[in-house]
Amino acid sequence: MDLFKNFKEFKMDVLKEVGNIGAGNAATALSRLLDKPIDMAVPKVQMLPFEAVADRVGGAENIVLAVFLRVEGDTPGNLFFILSPEAAKKLLHRLAGLEVENGDSFSEMEWSALSEIGNILAGSYLSSLADFTKLSMIPTVPALALDMAGAILSYGLLQFGEMGDSALLIDTTFIEGNHEVEGQFFLIPDPESFSKIFTALGVPIEND
Repeated sequence: MDLFKNFKEFKMDVLKEVGNIGAGNAATALSRLLDKPIDMAVPKVQMLPFEAVADRVGGAENIVLAVFLRVEGDTPGNLFFILSPEAAKKLLHRLAGLEVENGDSFSEMEWSALSEIGNILAGSYLSSLADFTKLSMIPTVPALALDMAGAILSYGLLQFGEMGDSALLIDTTFIEGNHEVEGQFFLIPDPESFSKIFTALGVPIEND
């Protein structure tokens, strides 16, 4: 099955709707956590090969902050939320109102806050996709890492034992007043999970 050949026939408005619902739920959850209005820009949604994920976040050797978890249930897979250290600091300072330390390192309080925020955001997107598709998608306890993008993806591969060859990318921008913070969600379903997701979204899958 050539996923990208099939994807040419994929109705992008369906994927965008999934992204919009996820963004709305994530913004609501973040607003409750931070007790202030948080908006999300209309997300950009696309499909890309797994090997292109690192390039989309600056290259395999680029240092990034990532929240990652295993998805269990009807459609097993992996979920990563990735942002730059600078964006993470901005998220903590501008949106969460924390006083942050300079540099790429993070204090214990910053790390804890990022873990909580990442957990909420990842859960919001996953539950939105689950509600939209009517499929069971159960997140494991998320892990938080600061490392080279390639190392994080490799660790995820080792940790979870399997990684699909295609990823659903949702570019996300958080907005609070005049401040914006950009991050990226990558949902990487196991190979056998893609057909279930496509079918649930009303997209016919044909074997080559």
